Amino acid sequence: MMKLDEKAPIAPQIYTGLRQAIIRMRFMPGQALSEKEIASLFGSSRQPAREALIKLAEAGLVRILPQRGSYVVKVSPRAVGDARFVREAVEVAVARTACRIASDKSLAGLGDLVRRQSEAAAAGDNDLFLTLDEAFHRGLAEAVDCAEAWRVVENGKAQMDRVRYLSLPEASPMTLLIEQHEDILNAIRARDAEAAAAAMRIHLREILLALPRLAAQRPELFDDEALPAHAEDLRAALGRAGPTLPGGDETAPIAAAGSRVPDRTR
Repeated sequence: MMKLDEKAPIAPQIYTGLRQAIIRMRFMPGQALSEKEIASLFGSSRQPAREALIKLAEAGLVRILPQRGSYVVKVSPRAVGDARFVREAVEVAVARTACRIASDKSLAGLGDLVRRQSEAAAAGDNDLFLTLDEAFHRGLAEAVDCAEAWRVVENGKAQMDRVRYLSLPEASPMTLLIEQHEDILNAIRARDAEAAAAAMRIHLREILLALPRLAAQRPELFDDEALPAHAEDLRAALGRAGPTLPGGDETAPIAAAGSRVPDRTR
């Protein structure tokens, strides 16, 4: 049973616990989730379990079928592409703004998070690494005094997070992601808005580099939706002979202006 804080609202705690379990593949795509089992898992009544499932459905992680039950949805390439599109727009603006107004104290805190990520990577602790990854991006929003930026990002990134978790450490080496965080942070320290924006774009597009490879390795976890039209220039960048995405779309190199394929040999 997962322990709840009885002094805090129950449904949000169940939602957070289930969301994390789905993202980290403790509840697998296609798995049934019943109110009774969730209530038993958390030691709650069925009402907060029901409320948590409804919120998970709104977040696109659960599908509720009347008279049939609730199920963890498969990973959707379209949803991943859409989330990346929105997240890039927000976080590039955050990175640019951080170059103007982020304090030395905020930058020191972000540097500490990157250092701790390196320690988590060395220990092979994927869960801690991803927790610190989230803290880094939340910290950037806090550095520009815009809580709403993080709220928008957090609400839309669940599908991206599932792919990110699946991609560690093979498809997206943790050392590469740390280097990308360092690139973002160094550009902000230098107050170079163009470099910070470019580094953020590269970092957020990394998720689409891993997507086709993961879909080919674990097709049972993905639905058959293709990437959206706005991701046409980002169809995986694994080479013209690379694997296909669900839906039969051939992969193609990144062609976006100013983008580059990260060196995965470092």
